Amino acid sequence: MDMLDRLLMHDEWTTAECLRRCRELTPVQMHQEFDIGWRTLHATLVHMIDNVGTWTELMTTGIVTGGPAGWDTGDVAALEAQHRSTYAAFITLARSVRDEGRENDRWIDVLDSPPREKTYGGGILHVITHDMHHRSEILHILARLGLQDLPEGDLLSWEASFGRRASVSSG
Repeated sequence: MDMLDRLLMHDEWTTAECLRRCRELTPVQMHQEFDIGWRTLHATLVHMIDNVGTWTELMTTGIVTGGPAGWDTGDVAALEAQHRSTYAAFITLARSVRDEGRENDRWIDVLDSPPREKTYGGGILHVITHDMHHRSEILHILARLGLQDLPEGDLLSWEASFGRRASVSSG
């Protein structure tokens, strides 16, 4: 498993694990405000999942459709399904860029004003590090809501627990 696959698999799994733990919460807790980041678990998760989809669309097509309607209602199952869908497309893009050696090729970010060129490698790694930033906020909120035995969230802990099995399946 190369470094990109480690980053992708860790990012995908750790966000999925945060979502899984959110199943233990009430809708009120999902929308409870805190003095951090996007203020609620729901808003933070929607932001993260939408960000992955938006950046994937920007780098793939140059346009943003906003994804399917209705996934951001607060229902954890809908958030999980959208995470799986957007992250699968992101993995496909990232691996294609790597396999074709296009990390330094440029694309136009039309959401910037004015639009700016960015590298595919920079965009892909931005999405992954952006997720890590917001996951730390999510883990903080989950702890403040009283959930126990949360994942540490770091790559080495993931690799020690899950990476060996994942590397076999990623072939």
